[in-house]
Amino acid sequence: MSRHTLSVLVEDQPGVLARIASLFARRGFNIESLAVGPTEAAGVSRMTIVVNVAESPLEQVTKQLNKLINVLKIVELDNSAAVQRELLLVKVKADNNTRSAILETVALFRAKVVDVATDAITIEATGNHDKIQALLKVLEEYGIKELVQSGMVAIGRGSKAVSDRTLRSN
Repeated sequence: MSRHTLSVLVEDQPGVLARIASLFARRGFNIESLAVGPTEAAGVSRMTIVVNVAESPLEQVTKQLNKLINVLKIVELDNSAAVQRELLLVKVKADNNTRSAILETVALFRAKVVDVATDAITIEATGNHDKIQALLKVLEEYGIKELVQSGMVAIGRGSKAVSDRTLRSN
């Protein structure tokens, strides 16, 4: 099994996300990461879906996705040919003894402090999955009070765009 990133352009309609997620669930695939948002085209949303599956079952799911009426285009993004980012907000315990070490860690990971309280610091970080996991591992020793992490968003490198090719008309 290997990790695959799919960029799926869909019509911005109610129920599309549920239909796509249920297609993966029926096949027994766990979606590791899912992010959905608007695109440069009105009425079109982009779903970035990360799954850990074998190559041939993924091909079957992709074919089934293409049959859904609201799916306009599906592209598998190769890790080396795409820019991938996640967003992390994490609240870390901080006192007078640990605050400076936490701030050094924030600077080392090129993250930002977005809120400071007497007993905690809230940090914002963006980066690929490995960078986010490495930051969390370092911050664990100080005590993580709360965290929220977005799904991965990804876009192909270079000037070519997924939507450059004509979108399927339904």
